[in-house]
Amino acid sequence: MAASNAVLVLNAGSSSIKFGLFEISGSEPALLCKGLLDEHEAKPRLVAKSPSGETLFETQRETSDADGGHLFADVLGFIEDRFGQGRLHAVGHRIVHGGPDYSGPIALTDDVYAKLEALTPLAPLHQPRCLAPVRAIGALRPALTQIACFDTAFHHGLTPPASRFAIPRRYEAQGLRRYGFHGLSFEYIAGRLAVIAPELAARRTVIAHLGNGASLCALRDGRSVDTTMGLTPLDGLVMGTRCGTIDPGVLLYMLQQETMTVEDLQHLLYHESGLLGVSGISADMRTLLTSGEASAREAVDLFAFRAAQEVTVMANTLEGLECLVFTGGIGEHAKQIRSAIGERLAWLGVRIDAAANDAARERINADDSAVDVLVIPTNEELTIARHCAAVLQRGCLP
Repeated sequence: MAASNAVLVLNAGSSSIKFGLFEISGSEPALLCKGLLDEHEAKPRLVAKSPSGETLFETQRETSDADGGHLFADVLGFIEDRFGQGRLHAVGHRIVHGGPDYSGPIALTDDVYAKLEALTPLAPLHQPRCLAPVRAIGALRPALTQIACFDTAFHHGLTPPASRFAIPRRYEAQGLRRYGFHGLSFEYIAGRLAVIAPELAARRTVIAHLGNGASLCALRDGRSVDTTMGLTPLDGLVMGTRCGTIDPGVLLYMLQQETMTVEDLQHLLYHESGLLGVSGISADMRTLLTSGEASAREAVDLFAFRAAQEVTVMANTLEGLECLVFTGGIGEHAKQIRSAIGERLAWLGVRIDAAANDAARERINADDSAVDVLVIPTNEELTIARHCAAVLQRGCLP
């Protein structure tokens, strides 16, 4: 039997689950394979690839099951066949909301699971998706250690006024505050920035995680001091299908004048708004950037306008801006969006070099830019693997 030195990382998104298998016996987790579980297609599928991108395993189910358990059985079977029985030590999960109680990774118990499930109203689109794999893996391998890693943890040190809503204080005592999300991505970028540009690590930095979900983080000395998302992942920037910051009066209007139910309003805000709602075409930035429709251009312009606007909010918290980092699917791959945001921030001294931007180089600022501008691919799975390795090394298990 192989030594138990591997961790399976599951990163649940809104329609698919990215996974990575990491060996954790060394000083840094080493990727053994990566892949995708997509249970939302007509025929749910699993694809596993080597670190270089070679397809190692692929399967497709004729029908889906309620919790995707069949696909999890497939991925566990693949790991055991390919890497040996007993190789898997633990499973690490990205959990979007940790609430006020969880500021770092923790081994999952029934009690912890129940507390995380109770946070579903704070992330109704994401929390059930993150917890479903925990339940499915638990049914398949009850003795296998599972570890929760939280998107809110990196922002746990936020303090007033950045953490506070202007509502009666009794609600803050109940936990209604700004938590922030995308923390696993921001944590990775902060660490990566310290490696590739240590002279920037202590400077006033804004990280723009731009994708189907999008948010900004203000970093000072590598720590989060402000972010654009709040109590839930609805706040802040325009996203694929989420509205971002909105006048609360709009919500009251929808409830009172449109006679929407709370469920209807929730669906509108999470699934019908954002790029999809404004364009009426797609939530996919790639589709909008190639569309000739005026509504597509308007959606793209609003996305860039709001992102640049919120960068200035983060800069205000930092009392200046010295470094801007783009990451996430859009941030890493959409040169037009980086350029549009840069142009709107020219008054802050941001100058983007067109050739460097087109080539998506690591550093894309022009020589005369007052702000360093970088493009750094994120790696949430590696961050989760690092946390799991630390928990296992400490022996913090139930």
